[in-house]
Order: sequence, then C-alpha cells, then structure tokens
Amino acid sequence: MKRLAVFIDADDTLWENNVFFERAFERFVERLNHPTLDAAGVRAALDGIEHVNNRIHGYGSANFARNLRQCFQQLGANGATADDDAFIDGIERDLLNHPMELIEGVEETLAYLSERHHLTLCTKGAPDEQRAKLERSGLTGFFHGVEIVKEKDVELYQRLGSVRQEAWMVGNSPKSDINPALEAGLSAVYIPHPHTWHLEHEDVPREHERLVVLERFDRLREIF
Repeated sequence: MKRLAVFIDADDTLWENNVFFERAFERFVERLNHPTLDAAGVRAALDGIEHVNNRIHGYGSANFARNLRQCFQQLGANGATADDDAFIDGIERDLLNHPMELIEGVEETLAYLSERHHLTLCTKGAPDEQRAKLERSGLTGFFHGVEIVKEKDVELYQRLGSVRQEAWMVGNSPKSDINPALEAGLSAVYIPHPHTWHLEHEDVPREHERLVVLERFDRLREIF
C-alpha cells in the first residue's frame, strides 16, 4: 500500500471543542444581561470583534477571553468592572482545562491509520494550548508530526503538500480544512461536525474529484 501524507485537524475533528466555547458564550450573555440585545445581537457584536482580533492574535482561549472583554467594554452599560474581568478570567481557565472528549472512533481509527500512513496533526491556535490538549487526549503517539499554525490557508497547504507527492487534509471546517487544501492541490476528507464554529462555515464543492465527504471519523479506514 502506498504510504500517504495525511494531515488531520484537531478541534472538532478528533475531540469536542467548540461546544465548550458555546457554553462559555451563553454564560457571558447571561452575565452581560444587555437590556435590548438578545444572544444573537451579542453574537453579532462579538463576531465583529473576532474578525479583527483573530487576524492579529490568532485563536484559542486567551484570545477568546480578550474578545469577550472587548465586547463587554463595548456593550456594557458601565464597561467592564473588576468583577466582570474576574468572571472572564474564570471562563478562560475553564476553557483551558475542559475535559477531553474524544469523538467516537477516533482512537481506534488513528491506531489503524498510523501503521499505514504518515500522520501529521495540523491545527491552528495557541501552540502551548494545542500541545497541552494533544497530550491530554492521549493521541500523541499516533502522529509522526505536529503542525500548529496561526492560520490555515492556501499558502500553508501548498507548503505541506510539497513535502509528499500525494497529500490529504482531514477536517470538519470548510473554511480552514477543506477549501484552502483543495485550492492548494491536496485531496481532502470533509467530516461535518454539528457544532463547527459558525465563522468556519462555507460551502464545499461536493462534486470535486479530490473531495470525499464522510459522516464519521471511523469511516476513514474505508479510504485509507
């Protein structure tokens, strides 16, 4: 069997992630208690902040907390008090230490794939935070390499694809995992997740000759 280069996303591909941020956002909305804005209105304000800050600071719990503070300053009647800052500090700590919930079939499938192909974890986010999650997940030994990047774009996938003649990207995010990988010339496996972050949503070219869509991670064994 030909040994392929398979790059695999982490958050919401290997383990649950965004659901914890959604719960944190719900706590934030309750704390903010805006007199006129509902959760959707607060979300829209936070989205605008994240569009700007994520380009500068990247992703992860610390940047999310930074965004929440800025949102509180923007929407709160009296800005953010010391107690509000302490509340957001607590959200950040909870996100950094949330339990690792592996997605069904991940461990067994990685064990199968790692014996046949060259697996690289490819994730964006804060390096220390992502490495800590990988360590806590117990999946470290299945990967031959780790790429932690600020952003996943066409340039990144062109660099990764040049390492091997035939390379694949596996993930749940159309914006970060699938569309830029296809544009860069890689093949891709799209595994949708019900809680994928809404800012990662895009249409995918489902009839693309280099795209495979699977409903579960463990079905990777059928194509690799």
